[in-house]
Amino acid sequence: MSSHAELYLHLVWATWDRLPLLAGEVRDAVYRSLQAECRKLRVAVIAIGGMEDHVHLLVRAPASIAPADLVKQLKGASSFLVNSAARPVQIFRWQGGYGAFSVSRQHVARIRGYVLNQEQHHRTGRVANFLEPTVPGDPDAANMPASRQDMATGVREGGLLEVPAAGFNLPPRADAALG
Repeated sequence: MSSHAELYLHLVWATWDRLPLLAGEVRDAVYRSLQAECRKLRVAVIAIGGMEDHVHLLVRAPASIAPADLVKQLKGASSFLVNSAARPVQIFRWQGGYGAFSVSRQHVARIRGYVLNQEQHHRTGRVANFLEPTVPGDPDAANMPASRQDMATGVREGGLLEVPAAGFNLPPRADAALG
């Protein structure tokens, strides 16, 4: 009998201190690096998107790689590439933490749209805050609901955050942002 796993992950992490480092050639190099590293790891990239200070990645991952190991490999390979080949104006670094959200098959298309349309979501203010990275000392963290504060802490500390496939009630604004 063979094993079967269908694991979809929405990964998100920010640049160091949320500096706007992901622009132009650097962004293109980072996205290419993420795709190449995913291919090496046998991870299927469904969508890559983001803003100048963070990246979102939706993937289908094999059961043989832990989300923490996947993110570590992706962040390490992309920062190495940028610092050695793209020669940025300043040293390129990622924030220490990340967010990893499980995605059910029925929500893949919706999350894909959210990832691919990051610029539009941020421009219009229609972001799903629980899927966006935070930084330590974020002034908005104090005003977050407790569940969002827990997620923000998990992102900062590099924890694995799971969004249940069923029974998760999105806040109305977040639901609209994903739609």
